Amino acid sequence: MRVRTGQPVPPVEFTPDAVTLLRFGAVTRNAHRIHYDTGFARSEGLDGPVVMAQLHGCLMHRAAMSFAGPGGRVLEVEWQNRAPALAGERLVVSGTVGAVDPVTGRVTLDLVEHGGRGDVVCCRGRAVVLMG
Repeated sequence: MRVRTGQPVPPVEFTPDAVTLLRFGAVTRNAHRIHYDTGFARSEGLDGPVVMAQLHGCLMHRAAMSFAGPGGRVLEVEWQNRAPALAGERLVVSGTVGAVDPVTGRVTLDLVEHGGRGDVVCCRGRAVVLMG
């Protein structure tokens, strides 16, 4: 596949529910109650349980890996959280190819994750991949 700057990164969608957040928190050792306890999350000023930062990163990685294709590799992923995403909200990671290095074959992806509350930007990031 020939990759060019400005090429779209196909969207990756995921809707984490309360059980997913509880399980993800368990495997990542993130037991903070804002991720699974609705009452506690609301007492902290949130609208409900929020998606943990690491899960946003996993979705960025998933989008990068999907773009790189079979045999591809994700070399780097970075992101910054911009707004909370709640359990039950659909998250969509998409983006564009920001740069292609013809010497190394590295492809830089500019990524953005939108949440289900009226197109809110939950996080922005980038990934560097080698195409498969």
